[in-house]
Order: sequence, then C-alpha cells, then structure tokens
Amino acid sequence: MLFRPPLRRHAGQLVAAGSAALLLALPAGSAAHAPLANAVPPVRVVVVGDSLSTGHGTSPQQAWPALLGTDPAGAGLAVLNAARNGSGYVRPGDDDGTFGTQVEDYVTPDTGIVVFFGSENDLGYPADDIGGAALAAMHRAGELAPAARIIVVGPPSYLPTPDPALAEINGRLREAAAEAGGEYVDPIAEGWISGDVADLIGPDQDHPTVDGQHYLLEHIGSHLGPAVRS
Repeated sequence: MLFRPPLRRHAGQLVAAGSAALLLALPAGSAAHAPLANAVPPVRVVVVGDSLSTGHGTSPQQAWPALLGTDPAGAGLAVLNAARNGSGYVRPGDDDGTFGTQVEDYVTPDTGIVVFFGSENDLGYPADDIGGAALAAMHRAGELAPAARIIVVGPPSYLPTPDPALAEINGRLREAAAEAGGEYVDPIAEGWISGDVADLIGPDQDHPTVDGQHYLLEHIGSHLGPAVRS
C-alpha cells in the first residue's frame, strides 16, 4: 500500500471547500435540480448464456458482457451477466443451472432486454426437447419482464459448413424466438468467427480469445443499440 502524505488530504479539503462555495453562489435550486432533470435510468440487460459469455479461457472481466460496460455500444445499459459455464437450454451447467433457471433467477420486472446466447452444450439432446425448453425460457422471460425485448442469438459455428446437429439447434431456436415474439440473430448464417478462427478462438478450439470477445461485443452490441433506441 502506498503512503499518501497529509498534503494530499489538505488539498482535497481545499477543493471541497471551493466547491461548496461555488454551490452557495448558484441560484437557489439550480445545483439540486438541473442534473436530476436530465437523468435517464439505464436499461437493465440480462445476459443468459454459457461459457462463450462468461469469459472462460480469458477472464470474466474480458467477457463481452463486461466489455459492454465500457464500450460506446453499451451506453445507457446496465448489464447483468447470468451466464454459466456448461449450461444450455436443456443441459445443466455450473450450479446445475440451465438457461431457464438463469431467467428465473435474474430476470425481473424492470429488465429492459434479455439476451439469450448459445448453446452448443445442448448437442446430443433431442431437438424437440431443446425447442421446448427454449420456448419455455423465452416465454418465462416475457412473463417476468413484460416490457422487455427478447434477443436470441444462436450458437456460432467455427466451420463454414456447420455440424448438422448444430444447424438443427439453430433452426429450433429460430422457431422458438419467432413464437415468443423475440428477435433472432443467426451467427451461422452471418458467418461469425468461421473466417478468422485462428485469432478469435483460443488453444482449446472452443472458447474466444480476448480478440474473440471483442468480436462478440461488436456483433451482439450492434443488435442492442437498435433495441435501446426503439
């Protein structure tokens, strides 16, 4: 711990005293009411997802939801990252949670946007089960936050031609989002990551690098801006 000499403390007191004098010189009520009149509460965003959103392989501070808090794309947003490693709509991950339990635990009536992202973790489960669980999670988000925008981002493929089972999950999630009244974002159709895997995906061949997280921030953030402005 660095030692801070007393002079710093005295200087701060002088600044505070000067500020107090300035406030006293202002017309009555101007200092108290002007900032509050222009204050706009941030839009509460809940991110529901898997290890692509937790920062696994880098750190939670480098995950795209955390980066959103310091990026212009996140201006006016208050982001709560509910994502858990290993989870999917059907498959339980850390804390035995699924996307559905993340919704139940973190979506509240004041939530303005719910972002679902993933999940390849549901590979191996019946497609009907995945579609049903996804629709239930999206409907529940709408019940808990009736005014919220629902943005559903499917799982990305790192190959130009995706695994047929992953493509099936993608299709089921698209259908669920449409039925739930949400916006669907299709990373497979848009070719996310597949053109630059070496730089965007880490040594485990699965999780994004720091550059990969910034890539996700750019692509997902572009859909959050219109949702906030509309």
